[in-house]
Amino acid sequence: MDINIIFKLAGLGILASMVNIVLKKSDKDEIGTIVTLTALVIGLLLVLDMIAGLFDNIRSIFRLY
Repeated sequence: MDINIIFKLAGLGILASMVNIVLKKSDKDEIGTIVTLTALVIGLLLVLDMIAGLFDNIRSIFRLY
């Protein structure tokens, strides 16, 4: 398993939370929420790509074309 994806997800979460905190301190809660949701979608897309790769590997192992 590639550990880089874990670091990418952790970095994305830390970055999104820092930006969210800064925006909340400057009374821009709505934009902070949008930033958090955007980071969530990006993280889900990264995980979805990994799951697609997993299914491709399972299909090739069991020869389920």
